[in-house]
Amino acid sequence: MPHALRKSPIPDTHTFVIKELREPYFDPNWHFHQEYQLFVVLKGKGTRFVGDHIKSFEEGDLVFTGPNLPHLWRSDVGYFEGNSDLLTHGIVIYFQEHFPGKDLIQKEEAIHLRHFLDKSRRGLEIGGNCAKQITQMMKNLLKKDGLESIIYLLEMLNTMIHSHEILELSSPGYTNSLKDGDSEIMNLIHAYVMDNFKHTISLKEVSSIANMTPTSFSRYFKMHANKTFSELVSEVRIGHACRLLIENKMNVSQTCYESGFQTLTNFNRQFKALMKRTPLQYKKEYESAVRKTPKD
Repeated sequence: MPHALRKSPIPDTHTFVIKELREPYFDPNWHFHQEYQLFVVLKGKGTRFVGDHIKSFEEGDLVFTGPNLPHLWRSDVGYFEGNSDLLTHGIVIYFQEHFPGKDLIQKEEAIHLRHFLDKSRRGLEIGGNCAKQITQMMKNLLKKDGLESIIYLLEMLNTMIHSHEILELSSPGYTNSLKDGDSEIMNLIHAYVMDNFKHTISLKEVSSIANMTPTSFSRYFKMHANKTFSELVSEVRIGHACRLLIENKMNVSQTCYESGFQTLTNFNRQFKALMKRTPLQYKKEYESAVRKTPKD
């Protein structure tokens, strides 16, 4: 299991790097790095972890992360089983903390950019029309080079700065306390949860993976994840349930048991606590939104 990413993905000869990713699955490692990152999912499904925030992702997911914020786009289990029909596709942009220049970023003209970059340290989800616009601009940027590419990246940032379709992800008090060895352990934990969340996961079995006692593991996990292990499992299950409700058109009872919950009462209670609505309300709101969406 590789350690947390520490080296820069940007060569000294470049201001930023843009890459088009086409792989069987997205990088399955929980990691962080010093660069800002803008990442859009063009194809693929799974669960996204940004700091202490968890949510399912699919095509169109667009997130901007600041320096040293741990993150992971964990593809669904099927992507790791060699199914040639399941492939991932995305575009990622990395740029340094001092972009577009150490002096310029401190000037009055860059005050809005400076505030936007500061907010990205919690992770930012870009949605709605802004996400569609930025996604197209990322595709366009793949074809640009030289000074034109830098100007175009600044235009993208300016578009996001003035958008009202931005959601901050991690909790205000979240801080990254991970070291390289910690990242390795957290990778093992995340992988185990994603493979087994549909079944009962005992604290004893998961603590053995980390080579800790249950008590030590509970304390360790809470310190690094800013939540309890049971909260992690519940959030992963509810994220999966959301997708079953809207993609597979399952009823609430089926969704409950397919997502790893043992009782319908517990499922409804935990779903409402996290999503601020019941599973049935969530399903109806989605269906209503789809009916109102204009067709091309």
